[in-house]
Amino acid sequence: MSAPGTPRSVPFAVVFAVITFLTGLVGVVPADAAVYSTCTVSRCADARSASSTWAGKGYPTGGGWYSWPDGRYNYTGGQFYNREGQLPAGATYYEYDVYSRARGAARDAYRIVVNRSTGVVWFSPNHYTDFYRL
Repeated sequence: MSAPGTPRSVPFAVVFAVITFLTGLVGVVPADAAVYSTCTVSRCADARSASSTWAGKGYPTGGGWYSWPDGRYNYTGGQFYNREGQLPAGATYYEYDVYSRARGAARDAYRIVVNRSTGVVWFSPNHYTDFYRL
């Protein structure tokens, strides 16, 4: 027990859990975040190619590693919850990596997000800060 007037430390796990919980409820959208109706940035062609390959696999809904045409693997994280609130509400989205790599390698920031109801595909080159419709 600490002496009166001495600050008590709060376990990191508790602080992290509270921040994660509050962020999920409120959502944090960076000030410069945006959603665009077309994809005109670099790497849009890569995102379209990845989307085509994922579509050929039926846009799997289970997270995990999937074999890729180049002999490497690509990853899907499963459901994307749109916590930032940038994409149209009321839809069920799933997220997929754009670039293949060795199985188990670290993920980068490039993602595509698919609306399972409409089939609309979004590209995010910066881990959900901006979205470009493909």
